[in-house]
Amino acid sequence: MGDQQQENLNLSGPQMPPTTSAGELDVAGKSLSDALRISFGALKVIMWILVVVYLLSGFRTVESGEEALVLRFGKIRGVGDGRVLKPGLHWILPYPIDRIVKIPVGQKVNLAVNSFWYHQTKQEILSGQERRIRPGEPLRPVIDGYSLTRGENRGAPVGGTDGNDYGIVHCKWELTYRIADAETFFRNVYVEQPRPGQTYSDMIADSVNPLLRRLIEDAVVTALVNYTIDQVKFEQVAKVTSNVRELVQDGLDDLGTGIAVVSLQLTESTWPRQVDAAFQASISASQASEQAISEARTYSGKTLNEAAGPVAEELFRVLKDESVDEQVKEEIWSHVAGEARQRIAEARAYRTEVVESAKASADYVKQILPEYRKRPELVLQRIYVDAMEHILMNADEKLVLQPSEASGQREIRVLLSRDPSLKPKGDKGAGRASK
Repeated sequence: MGDQQQENLNLSGPQMPPTTSAGELDVAGKSLSDALRISFGALKVIMWILVVVYLLSGFRTVESGEEALVLRFGKIRGVGDGRVLKPGLHWILPYPIDRIVKIPVGQKVNLAVNSFWYHQTKQEILSGQERRIRPGEPLRPVIDGYSLTRGENRGAPVGGTDGNDYGIVHCKWELTYRIADAETFFRNVYVEQPRPGQTYSDMIADSVNPLLRRLIEDAVVTALVNYTIDQVKFEQVAKVTSNVRELVQDGLDDLGTGIAVVSLQLTESTWPRQVDAAFQASISASQASEQAISEARTYSGKTLNEAAGPVAEELFRVLKDESVDEQVKEEIWSHVAGEARQRIAEARAYRTEVVESAKASADYVKQILPEYRKRPELVLQRIYVDAMEHILMNADEKLVLQPSEASGQREIRVLLSRDPSLKPKGDKGAGRASK
């Protein structure tokens, strides 16, 4: 009966809450309102703090030796010089709107290229001792690196039949480079984003070094084929290195990499170890030849200087050139020194003496010509007497031989090794030969 009454009460309609007083409702509403106001105030403060922190997170520092690019939704932001951020503090819109990429333009990176060196095991590299080459052991082109050089005959083709084929050289190179144009480098050179624990510099080296190594290899092959192995190793190392560097830089510029070559060095070079003995013999012969040439040039210079002084070579060239004017030759002759000057002076003195003697003889003949025409025998006799007098005056010893009146025979006695001081020059005394 009780359950039925309760069911009837439920069916009669909703039950009213217990009656509360107006004062209790005002206190509860006020507490709820205060709580909501405090919560919204705290939330507003938190939101402002988050906004400030978010905006402050846009400050980025570009270190010395770096330049930075700002990517806004993947595209480089800025115009002109403002596209590249210099070292210092900069503000950008925080992620994910803007992203900054720092590129170490001031960092120099070294890259060793050993592609053209012969194969070495780890033990050989660590110990520094080379493996001895067995007699007759050939080059191993599959594992040994090398580059071709031209033969002594510039026109000799590779693999030609004229006995002057191209040579082989092993060499090591070391390149030092840096990023010169940050924007060009970022646009044209693919560089992955650094992984955890890596820097952008590490990623640049991993991405760029294979490209540079290939460019160096191409440049070395292209350049060395124009030089002999002696030029590569001894005579023109600087020229060869400069040529390879230019080719590498041209390749980088053509690809628009924004990379500049700081230096390129040929650290080691050698001929194949299989022909070391032949090269050593060739070097010895070359050194002996250079020494002989040097001695010959020294002797030539000394001889020319002794012969004619500083103008000797020019004088020799002018004398061989028939087109040179005589006045020019005389001008050069006037500057001649050394033995040639002495010979010229002696020749001129002798010429003067001969000319003067001829003039004196001519004058003498002119003087005696009228008398000769009148009395020729008397003049000839006088000339003979004068000649004999001149001869006897200049003779150290005088011997007068007279024929024997009876038999016509003559006996001559000559005193040898006599003291010259006993018979001075010009003494008119003379020994006579007796029968």
